[in-house]
Amino acid sequence: MNIDAIGFLAPLNPIGAAQPEASAAPGAAFGTWFSQQLADVNRQLAVADHGVQRLAAGDASNLHQVMIDLEQAKVSLQLVMQVRNHLLDAYHELMQMQM
Repeated sequence: MNIDAIGFLAPLNPIGAAQPEASAAPGAAFGTWFSQQLADVNRQLAVADHGVQRLAAGDASNLHQVMIDLEQAKVSLQLVMQVRNHLLDAYHELMQMQM
């Protein structure tokens, strides 16, 4: 299993290179990324759950892989939750600003 924690980051454009077109909705790229991350976390949790079920049934052949899958799902879920928490904090700060 390949662990790529920062694979979602887009490469930087060199100075003077053409900038990509802005999308119609500024938050669309973030919304798409967040949806993909949630789907990935869900998939990782399902794989980890399946491994635990096989382990409980005495059918798991590789305990180490089950533990790695569990830890990867845990870290991915923590990442998504931290992004969500920071987004909510920023939203609350914006809402408390005086106009």
